[in-house]
Amino acid sequence: METNNSQLSTLNSQFISIAIVDDHKMVVKSLSKLINESKTAQVTAIYYDLKSCRAALENAQPDILLLDIGLPDGDGVDFCAEITKRYPAIKTIMLTSYKEFNVARRALHNGALGYVLKNADPEEIFAGIETVNAGKRFLCEEIDLLLKEKDNEETIWISSREKEVLQQIADGFTTKEIADNIYRDEETVKTHRRNLLIKLDAKNTSVLIKKAFEQNLVKSG
Repeated sequence: METNNSQLSTLNSQFISIAIVDDHKMVVKSLSKLINESKTAQVTAIYYDLKSCRAALENAQPDILLLDIGLPDGDGVDFCAEITKRYPAIKTIMLTSYKEFNVARRALHNGALGYVLKNADPEEIFAGIETVNAGKRFLCEEIDLLLKEKDNEETIWISSREKEVLQQIADGFTTKEIADNIYRDEETVKTHRRNLLIKLDAKNTSVLIKKAFEQNLVKSG
């Protein structure tokens, strides 16, 4: 966790205080610079995992939490529900690369007021911050269109590589075996596994396999 103490002590009430939860340090660095150079908001804290954010929020809460989804120690969408319950005054914006319908829908259901993709233009990010700070929902254009177009709430999109990994998980292969089978390192397989858990809203591997079969995403035998 990083906290800008000078900002915390001098932050003018006219500024929107922002805390960022994201483990991609280059993204955090560029985003923080962008926000701090604005005339509307300032980053008061940065967290690279959910554990440090959870502990810090007990002492101080920002106006807005910019929250990634795929984090080292958990699912940001589940954490959003926790924040909504424990700190209803905090307004959460999911800032993520996940552009799947079911993920966005679940985030909004869990209390997120905003959903913005990381490749959004700076103007769109600031529009999201200002809109959400006013207590209104904000969706970046791509997600707004996605939610309007999708009639089937169970629509799930997974990449061909994720589908390959999912099939091998269902077939009972370990992470190391899958890595050997698809000629990738174990960390890459772990990332695919984590993405699949999020996309299928599964708490563990058993639930993941069950949902994969129910939705015909894998084949038996």
